[in-house]
Amino acid sequence: MKISRISGVVAFAAAAGLALSGCAAPAATPTVTPIDFKACAVSDEGSWNDKSFNESVYKGLMQAKTELGVQEADAESATAEAFAPNLQTMIDAKCDVTIAVGFNLVAPVNAAAKANPTVNFVTVDGWSEGNANLKPIQYNMTESSYLAGYLAAAYSKTHVVGTYGGMQIDTVTAFMTGFYNGAMKFAADSGTATKVLGWDPMKKKGDFMGDFAANSAVSKTIAATQIRNGADVIMPVAGEQLGALSEAIKASGKDVVMIGVDSDRALNSPEYAPLLLTSVEKRMTKAVFEIIKGLAVDKTAFSGDAYLGTLANDGTGLSPFHDLDGKVSADIKSKLDELKAAIIAGTVDPTK
Repeated sequence: MKISRISGVVAFAAAAGLALSGCAAPAATPTVTPIDFKACAVSDEGSWNDKSFNESVYKGLMQAKTELGVQEADAESATAEAFAPNLQTMIDAKCDVTIAVGFNLVAPVNAAAKANPTVNFVTVDGWSEGNANLKPIQYNMTESSYLAGYLAAAYSKTHVVGTYGGMQIDTVTAFMTGFYNGAMKFAADSGTATKVLGWDPMKKKGDFMGDFAANSAVSKTIAATQIRNGADVIMPVAGEQLGALSEAIKASGKDVVMIGVDSDRALNSPEYAPLLLTSVEKRMTKAVFEIIKGLAVDKTAFSGDAYLGTLANDGTGLSPFHDLDGKVSADIKSKLDELKAAIIAGTVDPTK
């Protein structure tokens, strides 16, 4: 377990060192007055720099510390056995709100919320089991994944695209269903027969690793099989799999691109940028910051009502195309904007 807390010490350069003739002192770094509010977070088994859930939440926590002046405490969980002790550490630290990252912490954070009804908790990608002091952060990932599926099918030269997941759970298959339906929308619009490998939302069958192990051999095998079967755009929904997928692409010698999930992967993993068409973002940094900001203003404003990230509130969306922007036509970009507006307006249903 690693715990870190905000330090109240600010270092200043000695004025005497700036007394050279003709040299102006550098501008002082803006500081934020500390406030009486402590925001805390507990990771799942990934580290705070996992390029996914944990890192996005941690960035929101650090943004609140820097911009709002809140105090901060956090704990990384090396194993599942650390979840409950880490949550207790945050309780003992008198945190005003504690954020538990990922569905693996759903049971421990619900237990902690039940045992400590006056302490506020947030569960990222989880749910509350009737605890009024536990706020879920959830996302309608079918919406943005629909756009990704349309984009993938429009970009594909083979007219075969693929997706696969870590485990067959709702928070994973929401991505895959949206992706599938978006690809089928392109097929209907263009009259181009399009095949999606890895997930059939009607049969509820697809390709799953069975876990979320980073860049596993299973992940590489699934990716290699989809590539052999013609997929030239693939979206893994299993945490950190871009390494395994990029290895499968390299070994195939084929022109295949990837779609990332959770965060803007071309920005936080630039080594993969040449192969990344886009990423389907859960904008957890934004949600975490906004929740902390609201509570920092009024501690009594906590609500157990779920935060739902959608296209409409910019809680989810597609990343920029970055290195591959020049390969995405103006017509496709315009169509994606049109579909986004239609989903927000309710005239396109991404679940169908």
